[in-house]
Amino acid sequence: MQPSTALYHSATLARRAALAAGHARSAPLSAKHRPPAEHSTLLPRTALQAQLQASAGQLVLLHAPAGFGKTTLLHQARAQLKQTGLACAWLNLDRSDNDVARFTLCLEQAANQIGLAAAPNATVFDAALPWQQAAAPFALFLDEFEHVHEPAVLGIVRAIIAQLPPHSRVFIATRNLPQLGLARLRSRGQLLGLNADDLRLTLSETQAFVRMACPQEPSFSTVQELHARTEGWAAALRLACIAMARSSNAEQFVARFSGSERAMAEYLAEEVLQGQSPAMQEFLLTTSILRQLQPAICQVLLPQLDCQAMLSQLQNSALLLSSQTQEEDSWRSHSLLADYLRTQLQAQQPQAFKRLHATASAWFEVHGQAVAAMDHALEAQDHAGALRMLERHVDDFLQQGRMRLLARWLTRIPQAMLAPHPRLHAAAVWATCLSHGPARAETLLRAALQQHPGHPELTAHAAALWPTLRLMQDRNQEALALGRVSLRALPQGTPFITGTLLTTMAHLSYTLEDRTAARALLQTARTHSLQGSRFLHMYTEATEGLLDLQAGRLRQAAARFRLAVDASHAGHSNQLQGNAWAGVFYAYTVYESQQWLRAEQLLNVYLPLAREVGLPDHMVLSYAMRARMAFEQGDVDLAQAVLIELEFLGHRRQIPRVCAAAHLERARIYLRQGNAHAARQALQQAQQGPAWEREPHERWFAHETEYPALAEIRWQLHFGCPEQALALLGPEIQRAHTQRRERRTLLLQLLRSLALANSQRPTDAAALLGQILPTIAHEGYVRLVMDEGPAMGQWLKRCQQMGTEHRLRLTWASDPLQTATLNRLVQAFGSLPEDPTHNPDSQAVPALEQLTRKELRIITLLAEGYSNSAMAEKLFVSDSTVRTHLRHINRKLGTGSRTQAVAIARKLGLVG
Repeated sequence: MQPSTALYHSATLARRAALAAGHARSAPLSAKHRPPAEHSTLLPRTALQAQLQASAGQLVLLHAPAGFGKTTLLHQARAQLKQTGLACAWLNLDRSDNDVARFTLCLEQAANQIGLAAAPNATVFDAALPWQQAAAPFALFLDEFEHVHEPAVLGIVRAIIAQLPPHSRVFIATRNLPQLGLARLRSRGQLLGLNADDLRLTLSETQAFVRMACPQEPSFSTVQELHARTEGWAAALRLACIAMARSSNAEQFVARFSGSERAMAEYLAEEVLQGQSPAMQEFLLTTSILRQLQPAICQVLLPQLDCQAMLSQLQNSALLLSSQTQEEDSWRSHSLLADYLRTQLQAQQPQAFKRLHATASAWFEVHGQAVAAMDHALEAQDHAGALRMLERHVDDFLQQGRMRLLARWLTRIPQAMLAPHPRLHAAAVWATCLSHGPARAETLLRAALQQHPGHPELTAHAAALWPTLRLMQDRNQEALALGRVSLRALPQGTPFITGTLLTTMAHLSYTLEDRTAARALLQTARTHSLQGSRFLHMYTEATEGLLDLQAGRLRQAAARFRLAVDASHAGHSNQLQGNAWAGVFYAYTVYESQQWLRAEQLLNVYLPLAREVGLPDHMVLSYAMRARMAFEQGDVDLAQAVLIELEFLGHRRQIPRVCAAAHLERARIYLRQGNAHAARQALQQAQQGPAWEREPHERWFAHETEYPALAEIRWQLHFGCPEQALALLGPEIQRAHTQRRERRTLLLQLLRSLALANSQRPTDAAALLGQILPTIAHEGYVRLVMDEGPAMGQWLKRCQQMGTEHRLRLTWASDPLQTATLNRLVQAFGSLPEDPTHNPDSQAVPALEQLTRKELRIITLLAEGYSNSAMAEKLFVSDSTVRTHLRHINRKLGTGSRTQAVAIARKLGLVG
């Protein structure tokens, strides 16, 4: 008997015996056809589900290591497809499914669940037929497919995929790439593949998960840190939340959370390392000291192994992720896995741990990789070697702006060993100043000057440091006086010190209303930045960008900030890391142009840096953007939480205008919600204290379009008298024009146009709008307009109609660029309520049916700005339940949209 025939007969006999056993055999296998039980903290992966639904691929392959939410995503896809009426079959696989007879029986039982019957006298080789010949579409889910390697079993699955009926799909979740002809499927557009990077939780998903999993939600900054440490790994986040719920201090727990946490260590040991060969375990343990796994350095650490083969094997099993370098032969382990392995190595072999780091340090130094060499020297506790390398490279790192790196290194070297090195003391002050804030840096600077009195190089650094520290502490007049003294005393041949001081003085001149001096100082500073200093390049371009914004040149400022950000990242592997100084300003220009996804990505990086360094304008600007984006997306709770954190930071750092800024932003939220009393209270709180005493004489970027007088104008426009708003606008416009604050002037003119319209002077209002539309069009302002809310949108929509009706009388209505800009802005506002100033009878109250208590709660949340999903989360109901309530509300109020419903509810006094 030939081998193939023997396989045929043995498999067929086994299958028939199994079928004859009937219910006796099917009962133990029933669990194989049920998805795993849902966790109470199952997080909806809405964006990924939308991607799955939009894909035309016949095979959906989720390929990622353990714990990345593959099964959860399959679970949710199955539930969503079942809601549409599609038949769904589920099969949990294990090692025993490599027995072709067992797999065939399980597959047949799955087919029976959705009404697909096997042909009479079918054999094991006919297992694919019911799926191929199905009359109706279906979805087949195969979970934990990494257990399957038997060629005959893989052949059956390939056959099913190759001849799927129209609109049917196969979903596979696996840790290893299966041999299913994926390249062919991909080339034909029949494959949708999602890997670990695709499955990582976003920051917003992490926040939603923490809310569900933790009884007391930690602060937003704590959630950000937890997200960074878990890298979007769902299993890590779940286990962290379990442990954090038992911790008395969430912030301290997150600060120390890593792969060495007991629960995570047990998970890694069981799910990742168990089952690896002894050689592979040795490889993983030894190379865990490396950030990037490259064959050459791995081979130095493990000369007895074929490290290239090991890396290839790990890459295929998805245990390693490709690094973010351009090298094809460089990988990295997931940070939690690497943390766990390093902890194990240090505990089990402490001497080997130091020896391996020392070996790696020597190798990287020889190969010109100073950063890696320094890191490994410090891990090996070779402080003498670290000091030797720092003395050689410290100037280069300062010029490159590697401040956070220097701060990390210098704090790890014992102070007694650092004492004889004044150059390193100066570097430590700069690094601390620009990574941890001016207060800590000033303490270090005073100690260094006391320890090395009269040292010329340290004294020169101090001359530039004092004005910079005072600038960062919002003490601008004092900083300017110190800077003038320092400029006269600086020695020659110090490009970094001189260039930094000149740029600081330019920034101070800009702040204190001397634009001519600012540009002259910047021009001189550039001569030093041209000598190769990426830090100075960033600093000068960012300051020049502020001058451009002051002059209303948004596009030019955006280009400068982008250039500054790129300069600070040049030579770095991660293009989203770096200095908050330029990054926050760049995020603002991106936000202004309505690129919200990009703005959110930038804020995820730069907001934590701005918070840590404590730059006033940067903190205010980044937190205000975060709060406005959250409000526009319907997450009012998050918007308020962000502002509470900003207010706390202002108190902690003793910067009154930061606290006042939080109150001003809160007033905007209440204004958008139509809550006049709360908006007035927040505005009064913002005006208390000394926060605004210097505002008339100093230019603060974050307050260029946010200050009490302007907030009062907004309040009058929404709740008071438009004539009063016009009376306040006159002097403010004159002051802004005199001071050449073009961006402020533009916004004030925009508000004046709205005030004229509300005062029943639409022709004058439209004419004024025509005067400022060219600037809006040419510079690309969007959020400056839209952040004024629906009232502004209503007025622009009315102008759009007037432009069509009175083209001859309104000269701007004949300009294609201006009309196109107006059309884009109106379109960006989306659905708008009726304008009561234009059609006062449009909100006549119909005879009403009484709203239920739940419907009153819904309309209140709707009026406050919550989205459907946010309301569902707050009320512990589904999105569909919220939509049902909204339909009932519209029917009872006689309205056709949510905005009309809110307007009628306000008129009836149902909401504040």
